[in-house]
Amino acid sequence: MQPTSTKTIAPQTGDTVANGKANNVYDMVVFCHLRWDFVYQRPQHIISRMAKDRKILLIEEPWHRPEEKGSRLIKVNGNLDVLQPNVHTIEEIEKILPQYISNKKISTGWFYSASFVPLLSSFEFGTVVYDCMDELSLFKGAPEKLIEQEKYLVAHADIVFTGGKSLYESKSKLHSNVHCFPSSVDQEHFAKALNGISVPDDIVNIPGPVVGYFGVIDERLDLHLLNETALKKPDASFVMIGPLAKIGEHELPRQKNIHYLGMKDYKQLPAYLKAFSIAMMPFALNDATKYISPTKTLEYMAAGKPVISTAITDVVRDYKDCVRIIGTAGEFAAAIDAILADMPDVFMKYEYTEILKKTSWDSTAEKMKALIKTSVTI
Repeated sequence: MQPTSTKTIAPQTGDTVANGKANNVYDMVVFCHLRWDFVYQRPQHIISRMAKDRKILLIEEPWHRPEEKGSRLIKVNGNLDVLQPNVHTIEEIEKILPQYISNKKISTGWFYSASFVPLLSSFEFGTVVYDCMDELSLFKGAPEKLIEQEKYLVAHADIVFTGGKSLYESKSKLHSNVHCFPSSVDQEHFAKALNGISVPDDIVNIPGPVVGYFGVIDERLDLHLLNETALKKPDASFVMIGPLAKIGEHELPRQKNIHYLGMKDYKQLPAYLKAFSIAMMPFALNDATKYISPTKTLEYMAAGKPVISTAITDVVRDYKDCVRIIGTAGEFAAAIDAILADMPDVFMKYEYTEILKKTSWDSTAEKMKALIKTSVTI
């Protein structure tokens, strides 16, 4: 499913607000710590599909903009709106809700972050869903109270979904109704890298072989490993595509053969993938990566790219037979050489086809819907 164009509606215009109160009725309210227009990942994939047959309001974390009056309501499509609250704290969101939503009794409340639990009492949810895609309490800068907030959310959730097997093993100790839905893939979208699409101008002239990464560039990446590998492989180009988060420009390794291309639209990613000779996942092995199940693993596979990764638990467990697992810069460099020596027959050795047959975001969303129907409702 492709991202759709969006339109921002001011709080006091159109049909959104009448006499200071909203006349929008929603079937589901989603609370998300990630910006909708940031990197396109699990929330966007799942919630876009959920919106096919229900009216959804997704509420982002507070984003105080003193130069603006009111918050932003972004219409993603006819069934999906995104609220960007112009307030300081999550607690303050409750005060502005009447401007955007007219019903308190709502079929489903869907949480991506436990930080939103102060708003749980603002609604009468038939079913409370916690879709735990990451262990956010282990991320850099996470507030101490997030652990207690998650305990509260888990205690009030009717159903818990997890974004990987490691997370499932952790959360299933805390709740009796936990279901594992690892990261999936829009195979048709990323398979475009296999056809005649054009390679973007900012990567087409980077000398090959290109070892590429796309995604958020943050504390989860082993930037020292990247730097050391680039030094060992001066004949290869290492391309990093994505926005910085929680780290600064000064923390990025700077070598002549490391290229930072910035954030790219989800629609453009297959064209960049086409330019990759090898796709990489140079994750650090730390608290922030202990439970991750990288979405990009399957996206790289759908584009037919050989993959090199550090020993992320869920990657090793599910894909060690077709992903080169490395731990040091020497192993990384050797894996690059081995893959390049095997080309062009290397893809035939991988089990991508069988893996990709078993997963899709469409299937994930439908299975989630079925499980929600069997959960407690009012």
